[in-house]
Amino acid sequence: MTLIALEEHITTPLHKTQTFDATRQNWYRDRSAHIGHDIEKELLEVGQGRIDAMDACDITMQVLSLTTPGTQAFTGPLALELATDANDRMAVAVAQYPARFRAFAALPTSDVAASLAEFERNIERGFVGALVSGHTSGLFLDDRKFWPLFEMAQARDVPIYIHPGAPHPGLMGSYFSGFEDLARPAWGFAMDASMHFLRLLFAGVFDAFPRLKIILGHLGEGLPFGLDRMVDHTSYVSTRRGLRKSPRDCFRENLFITTSGAFSAPAFRCAMEVMGEDNILFSVDWPYESNSAGTRFFEKLELADSTREKVGWSNAAALLRIEPNGACA
Repeated sequence: MTLIALEEHITTPLHKTQTFDATRQNWYRDRSAHIGHDIEKELLEVGQGRIDAMDACDITMQVLSLTTPGTQAFTGPLALELATDANDRMAVAVAQYPARFRAFAALPTSDVAASLAEFERNIERGFVGALVSGHTSGLFLDDRKFWPLFEMAQARDVPIYIHPGAPHPGLMGSYFSGFEDLARPAWGFAMDASMHFLRLLFAGVFDAFPRLKIILGHLGEGLPFGLDRMVDHTSYVSTRRGLRKSPRDCFRENLFITTSGAFSAPAFRCAMEVMGEDNILFSVDWPYESNSAGTRFFEKLELADSTREKVGWSNAAALLRIEPNGACA
């Protein structure tokens, strides 16, 4: 069957020189040995080698994005240079293999005006949204300076994917000192990305932009599991803040989640019950996870054929306006 994978990462030689410190290289070495392929090599591969890895597991299309920390860890001209470099690299791949790739734009969020220009530039050449990796110099995405990005995303009807970054600096020392292995994919990433979404919700972003679409990976970064308890303890907060849309409304109307790197059948069943079959999309999290692990997990899920089709590709095709032949609608 058709499979569209939404959280599939790249790097560039320039981005690599700015981000591949000893800590990251050590983690890549350990993770590569665990999953059976060279993460660094696969991040740089955006051509036939990547397609061969997709074909080996029957993945039809990847939506490419710049790997964490994206450009959010940088400021000034370097942030813009990293974003344009990555976006141009992805644009070449999409143009060369239009039936196999789409892309989310990298945005230099330390400069919102530059981000808006870069967002517009890439939407115009067929990018299907943007991906942001966590906080920008300690600022969460609910900060008013970022609202023009949400306005543009709503106006152009493209989603913003909130990918985790390293947890907020205020948490790193107090929560993870001595336990740094927990700070990223093991636990800290979910804390980071879920907090961005909740802050958007309670800041009134979805009242201001009711058609805005946000994507979270990893089966919603733990939010589906905690929704009922969160709603029970924040109903009065919503009233006090004058929010028109309830948290539950925002989960169903503004949030989409992917299976990236969260290959757990019990977690999927929870997410499906909370989010519904129209709001869940297949992903792998390549190359930090193996394509085979992602597709095996999806194949083993007990799903109706119609639900499998929605999660596997048609939800993504509708959200990103991808025609069955790979063209953009």
